[in-house]
Amino acid sequence: MIEIRHLHALIALAETGNLSKAGRRLHLSQPALSHQVKSIETHLGVPLFERKSSPLRLSPAGERLLGTAHEIVKQMRQCERDVARIAEGKAGQLRIAVECHSCFDWLMPAMDEFRIAWPEVEMDLVSGFQPDPTGLLLEDQADLVIVSKAPPRKDVVYHPLFRYEVLALLAHQHPLTKKKFLTAQDFAKETLITYPIPDDRIDVVREVLGPLGVNPVRRTAMLTVAILQLVASQRGIAAMPGWAVQPYLERRYVAQRPVRKSGLFSNLNAATTRALAGTAYMREFIATMKKVSFDSLKGIAPVNEE
Repeated sequence: MIEIRHLHALIALAETGNLSKAGRRLHLSQPALSHQVKSIETHLGVPLFERKSSPLRLSPAGERLLGTAHEIVKQMRQCERDVARIAEGKAGQLRIAVECHSCFDWLMPAMDEFRIAWPEVEMDLVSGFQPDPTGLLLEDQADLVIVSKAPPRKDVVYHPLFRYEVLALLAHQHPLTKKKFLTAQDFAKETLITYPIPDDRIDVVREVLGPLGVNPVRRTAMLTVAILQLVASQRGIAAMPGWAVQPYLERRYVAQRPVRKSGLFSNLNAATTRALAGTAYMREFIATMKKVSFDSLKGIAPVNEE
């Protein structure tokens, strides 16, 4: 029997062109995804993909099933929204705060896609620096907050989005670019440029520098672009999520190196209240964020993978 999960797998494979990317989107291992494809092919008695093609190409039977898959998935999503609207009475609002208060660009495509499906949801961004982002949920100042740390908090539910690497950022002329990776001691004589947030929310301080007693000179800036400008001008070094500064790395505005030989990794989470976590529009927005992130951001991975 062909199930909805099989149709999602077919769509993901058709859109990404390979098992690895499709698996990341669906949060499935390659063997698990291959098993799903094999299950459909066994049921239908025909291959869905041309073997040994790169990127993957659908067979005529696969193309036919793909068209139906798109129609069925679209109808199911619309049905789920309609039922949710009936059950919940109203869609509500979605006020979003981001821990990295100047990093909103990555969120725009997900918001645009969600707005098409849920036009009645009133969306808004909570701007400005927030000393306690998760606290906004409990104060009814936000409905969803994007944070890296996920400490237990009464009535707050965390939804893992993706795993990412924190990279050291340096000017291209900086002597430390000669190293393959930076250690805690490499930061000791440098000026560390960060957002003006508590140390327990700065990955490199919390996980690398603090435990070894390394306390470099500090400088803060409110905006991501301001931090990168200071780094490029050799006023200090920084350590930031690779996905958040990828456009600048691609333009070679600054150089990057791993932090520690094994790298420094963290997770990004969507935090909501327990009451909102079960609403249909909140579930769909979180799912949309995940999908769009894995389609557009580089260097991220599912939280359950190393």
